[in-house]
Amino acid sequence: MIQSMSRVARCIDNGPMEGFWALIKREKYYRRKFTSRSSLINMIHNYMEYYNNRRIQRKLHIMTPMEFHDHYFEAA
Repeated sequence: MIQSMSRVARCIDNGPMEGFWALIKREKYYRRKFTSRSSLINMIHNYMEYYNNRRIQRKLHIMTPMEFHDHYFEAA
């Protein structure tokens, strides 16, 4: 069984996650050799922290995802 990253009957939800995994593979996985499972898990954890808190994105008005999230809820 493979866990889905989308809501039930909402296949469109899977697109953003597929894009994220493509990005992490392109930026951090390809051209590297991981010698242990823990080093791979550590890389994924560190990248997710970087992606959410330090990587600015043009589509989010030059903010990180967390800055955009916080700004969105301040306006609401």
